[in-house]
Amino acid sequence: MQAQSDSLDIMIGQMILIGVNGTSVDATNETVKAVKEGKAGTVILFEKNIAKNDSWVELKKMTTSLQNATEIPLFIAIDQEGGRVNRLKPKYGFPRSVTHQYLGKTGSLDSTLFYTELMAATMAGLGINMNFGPVVDLESNPDNPIIAKYGRAFSPDPDSVVLHASAFIDAHRFYGVMTALKHFPGHGSSRADTHLGVADVTNYWTDDELYPYGILIMRGKVDAIMSAHIVNRKLDPSGNPGTLSRPIITGVLRDSLGFDGVIFSDDMHMKAISEHYGLRESLKLAINAGIDIVSFSHNLPDTRESSAMKVHATIRDLVQSGEISEYRIRESYRRIMLLKARIAATF
Repeated sequence: MQAQSDSLDIMIGQMILIGVNGTSVDATNETVKAVKEGKAGTVILFEKNIAKNDSWVELKKMTTSLQNATEIPLFIAIDQEGGRVNRLKPKYGFPRSVTHQYLGKTGSLDSTLFYTELMAATMAGLGINMNFGPVVDLESNPDNPIIAKYGRAFSPDPDSVVLHASAFIDAHRFYGVMTALKHFPGHGSSRADTHLGVADVTNYWTDDELYPYGILIMRGKVDAIMSAHIVNRKLDPSGNPGTLSRPIITGVLRDSLGFDGVIFSDDMHMKAISEHYGLRESLKLAINAGIDIVSFSHNLPDTRESSAMKVHATIRDLVQSGEISEYRIRESYRRIMLLKARIAATF
């Protein structure tokens, strides 16, 4: 799938994730245009994209139209953890799902396989090939406002997290759906929500939060990883959020843990990033940190300034000015295309 002659524009486009408006798309749709022009290589779906009637058929039409708009296959992604973070709800005719916390407390891997096979089979049938899950954060802070509060962690015990995450991954791979562990390097100990502002875990985070990543990487279970916007001065004394931190993304995840797969950023629209860094600065820091795909879901208010075209043009200008090397772009492009080739090989 990769050619040495692929242009800089094509390579940059593969590094951009965007959202889509509405429950149907046609040739005039902004997302379709971005995909067709090579300005985005990943599209994320939310509940707002699911039609109230004929949900299965309409969503399948959308994913088919999006894939048909490009020669390079898209990652069509979704946050389908189960429970609260669940876009494909029973009210639209999709199977029931449960939280990670519920599965962890049952202690039954059979239950985890059952529910995640239902989930993965549904996604595969709809043309969704990337699930932003499982969550491998530890339930280390029971008062965590964004992880424990919503039952998003399997357990406070890292070995239990590894067991259930492995079953989750295996069920998805069986149906040709890739997964992305989140939120690196660990969001479970946080006292704040990065959607709303800075979350500093320096005083709470422990090395145990890296354990699931290390074991799952070593066992060859990891397709992709999503970064967290948390501040962790134990890993990066500068105080840059994880997504923008080279010591965290390259130093810990790439060099120490040995991961050479695709790294997605969490949504760059979240206030932990957007209220403290401009678009140009956040893109420069994220890509130089080692992020492969920068995520702009357009699922939050006031996000029009970060259209796929604007993000693409900004990254291109950063390369032309020498602030990001073309080598860094090629590194990410290689990882992305290798993972897309794996998805293609399953069908």
